[in-house]
Amino acid sequence: MSLSHVDPNNKAAMVDVSAKPETVRHAVAEARVTLNDAVLAQFDGGDLISKKGPVFQTAILAGVMGAKQTSSLIPLCHPLPLDDCKIDIALDQNDAVVRCSCKTTARTGVEMEALTGASIAALTLHDMCKALDPGMVIHGVRLISKTGGKSDFQAP
Repeated sequence: MSLSHVDPNNKAAMVDVSAKPETVRHAVAEARVTLNDAVLAQFDGGDLISKKGPVFQTAILAGVMGAKQTSSLIPLCHPLPLDDCKIDIALDQNDAVVRCSCKTTARTGVEMEALTGASIAALTLHDMCKALDPGMVIHGVRLISKTGGKSDFQAP
């Protein structure tokens, strides 16, 4: 097996997907942000409202915007029309768990859009809460699942 974005001369190359059929593609990715007790104390079971606005809602919007800009951020990604992009954020003990789900009908997968959406939402959480916790850690960025291409994937 070889890397998909390397040509026979070992140079970076965009994958030619012109011969592939368009199929419905779906991917889910996750990122986690560990929050300290000072940040967690600001939540009342809903969203945290900071001077910059509602933290989770702002992160969700930023994540969707990031997913839509993936091909501008990652050089060899094909620009994809997103049919759907949803971001959910939930607290799991000291972690804010960000899940991004993306769907498209295209010739290539939508995993990078889901990973970018989750990452940008996590970065936005960091930005909005850094006054209370400048040492927040973003971790566990990973693909959870993908379907619709020649091979599906489900994380264990």
